[in-house]
Amino acid sequence: MPLKRLIILFCLAVSALPAQAEGFITRLLNKPVPGGVAVVTLPEQSEAPRAQYQNQPLLVIREDGQRWIAIAGIPLAVKPGTEHIETEGGQKIAFKVSDRKYPEQHIKLKNQQHVTPDPEHLKRINRELDEQINAYKTFSARQPSNLLFDRPVDGRLSSAFGLRRFFNGEERNPHSGLDFAASTGTSIKAPAAGQVILTGDYFFNGKTVFVDHGQGLISMFCHLSAIDVQVGDEVGRGAHVGKVGATGRATGPHLHWNVSLNNTRVDPSIFIGAFMP
Repeated sequence: MPLKRLIILFCLAVSALPAQAEGFITRLLNKPVPGGVAVVTLPEQSEAPRAQYQNQPLLVIREDGQRWIAIAGIPLAVKPGTEHIETEGGQKIAFKVSDRKYPEQHIKLKNQQHVTPDPEHLKRINRELDEQINAYKTFSARQPSNLLFDRPVDGRLSSAFGLRRFFNGEERNPHSGLDFAASTGTSIKAPAAGQVILTGDYFFNGKTVFVDHGQGLISMFCHLSAIDVQVGDEVGRGAHVGKVGATGRATGPHLHWNVSLNNTRVDPSIFIGAFMP
């Protein structure tokens, strides 16, 4: 074979190495946009390193038995540009955040209290919010059973993550999860194994279940018609946790599913292989 052709083939092979070196988890989860996920390679060492992002501990796993990676949820408020995670030893590792535009959603509600609650309802809302914020802060030592999640219900995706939401013409917080259109009573299943860490019947969320999958990776299911688990229950992948409903601030039966990573709500579509740039 001519020397020139050998050199070309060698260069092509070398240029392909980074893509080949990426493991399955990196290819699945690395969507570094506001509201997305960044997968960052950590320095090699014998035991699992520790890392944090915005003062929150990160999920760290061994990918394909070859390298340690940190998996960081990126807040919706982060601007495109360079961000950093920090290792236990104080080393800062940079990653790039790309831009992503989110559309608007306009919703009409019959109950004006779900748009502008009165002072009495606000007391309840703030109390319930504190409970849920504390649940999102949970960081347990368990390793997630799987990072390619199962869909929690069979149904079409009806409302995407990150939508700028307007209720009766008034802008409120962006949509923090993924909605599945499904009829009342449809079984909701755990997308990965975990432990139930909170249940409740809340003003906005209605009947709600939080499941801790490990190391800051948490699922929240709300607007349920029935909760069929209790705090402390261990649930396996695919286990029944409740039924679809329309409780709380909902215009009809559906499942709202949040995924939180390092206390940051991120796009659940990433974890089911349905992310659209």
